[in-house]
Amino acid sequence: MQKDTTNPLTQEGFLRLPEVLAVFPVCRSSWYAGVKKGIYPAGVKLGKRTTAWRVSDLRKLLEGK
Repeated sequence: MQKDTTNPLTQEGFLRLPEVLAVFPVCRSSWYAGVKKGIYPAGVKLGKRTTAWRVSDLRKLLEGK
């Protein structure tokens, strides 16, 4: 059985912003505005200049939970 490598939400872990925006059809500024308003989940700081989003949080958003 092969793993689905085309859909980043089939895996566990974290996604960086370009990968997130490939799944959610919004621009970068709209994503960050949505995070600020609580529409989208907040990212996790992995370093000084590195933020990523939990795949589990993004799945919940897609499922409407």
